[in-house]
Amino acid sequence: MRYILRVAFAVFAALGFMVWTMAASPPQEVKAEYIGSEACLNCHGEQIRADYTHTVHFGVEANAETELEKNMCEACHGPGGAHAENTEDYSLLLTFNAKKTEESPEQWNEACLQCHEKGMRTHWTGSIHESRGLACVNCHTVMKKISDDHQLAKPAVEEVCFTCHKMKKVQFQKSSHMPLMEGKVTCTDCHNPHGSPNHAQLMENSVVENCTKCHAEKGGPMLWEHPPVKENCLNCHNPHGSNHDNLLVVKRPRLCQRCHDEARHPGTPRTATEAFVFNLGCTNCHSQIHGSNHPSGMHFIR
Repeated sequence: MRYILRVAFAVFAALGFMVWTMAASPPQEVKAEYIGSEACLNCHGEQIRADYTHTVHFGVEANAETELEKNMCEACHGPGGAHAENTEDYSLLLTFNAKKTEESPEQWNEACLQCHEKGMRTHWTGSIHESRGLACVNCHTVMKKISDDHQLAKPAVEEVCFTCHKMKKVQFQKSSHMPLMEGKVTCTDCHNPHGSPNHAQLMENSVVENCTKCHAEKGGPMLWEHPPVKENCLNCHNPHGSNHDNLLVVKRPRLCQRCHDEARHPGTPRTATEAFVFNLGCTNCHSQIHGSNHPSGMHFIR
């Protein structure tokens, strides 16, 4: 009986040692091999010649100086040796297609950031778009040229932005709006979609600095400064569009009376035909409302 127990104990000990050894030694990963972009032409030649050859990425490959640039297919999709042996298994490559595989935006972005990490993409990590799970391929194409600018997924910058920012699209349809729909400005003139250390992904440090890039005459310095102007242009204007003239957030004179509601005539009720409220309201007299350099311009009249 003791002999049987000893044998059983030895067997269980041996089995336990084998299980521990297997757990302690993880299986070795099969190293995929790089086979070069030339091998991709065997199956994807038609697509490459029709679409890819017109893209910026192909231009980089055609003038390659590094090994990464010489093998652009595998630089983005990963080593293609395993895929060449089993073309039906999409998990062997990074396809940038969530419908075929369980790939994540993080994996796609990692492939793009191999080359596009600096410059305007410096603040991508932690940006509002990155934190919302947005991928580079949501806004850009890799294999096909649709736009002349930056491999965009749609012909124009605003069309790409309006895919998500639909309320802004509505605002740009209002009677007073920035000339974005007319093609004179774009969303990226004011915002950096790849991330910014500033509020609302602005290109400049503040709203005032952003606006005065174009509206320099409103930025001063002025002998007499209007406090809400120096504080924030958005106190009075909606930069994307408004149903009031000059992108105002509220119609005049109500706009001015939000602050000037007690001093002399601003807060006094008036009829629609009186000079104080007729036509342009307060700015009939206070024409230099953004600031004045006149010695007697304390009230922004001159």
